[in-house]
Amino acid sequence: MSPRPAPPRGARADNLLAVTEPARALVSAGALAAGLPLLRLAPRGDGHPVLVLPGWLASDASTRTLRRWLGGLGHPTVGWDLGRNRGPRPEVVDGVRTLVERLADRHGTRVSIVGQSLGGVFARRLAERSPHLVRQVVSLGSPFAGVAPRKRPPSGAGMYQAYRELRAVEKVRPARPLPVPSTSVYSRWDGVVDWRTCLQQEGPTSENVAVHASHLGMGIDPAVLWVVADRLAQPEDAWRPFRRPTRFGLRSLFPEE
Repeated sequence: MSPRPAPPRGARADNLLAVTEPARALVSAGALAAGLPLLRLAPRGDGHPVLVLPGWLASDASTRTLRRWLGGLGHPTVGWDLGRNRGPRPEVVDGVRTLVERLADRHGTRVSIVGQSLGGVFARRLAERSPHLVRQVVSLGSPFAGVAPRKRPPSGAGMYQAYRELRAVEKVRPARPLPVPSTSVYSRWDGVVDWRTCLQQEGPTSENVAVHASHLGMGIDPAVLWVVADRLAQPEDAWRPFRRPTRFGLRSLFPEE
């Protein structure tokens, strides 16, 4: 595979990335279909439970491909079963925690959480508050570094405005690492959020991994699926940072950064 060009920059470029999001997500879907034979070579872990959280205004239907993929790798995988993600309402925050508690109790081990976009923000906040329940967090295009704390959960309109503001951010500092291992998957090609808002401070158990995916295509992009599988395959007490695969041309799926 040949290297992809760098993403365009500037206000017009941001608009171009935004309007081409659906088309680029379809490209990821096509790449997934073509790359399935190689993806079968992805690392496999110990089969611990995984919770997958959807993005803003999305439901479990949006994470179906990702959950099937993880289930095929041997992980008991569930969606959140809370309808559309309309923001951090009290019943949602409590519902996610209850679900993680049940999974941990059922399987006798901590739960890994994979969150797409806003779902990744939820996952990180739960890990901060209940690290005894969470084994690790993998966020996909999640703007946690640009989400300011609020005294009250924002309304639907407030969340939409917050996302718009994340495209106009000028300066943002990487978020602090979590008390559990965490991987933030981000893309400079993201047409919904500023990729800088998806960064955390890197450390012994925290990292940022770049991909070429669009925001909407994160859950079906071959490179993203490989990263998620590789992260979930990490031993619980011996987590190591992600290394781009070098076999079969897979390295070209990841930017040279």
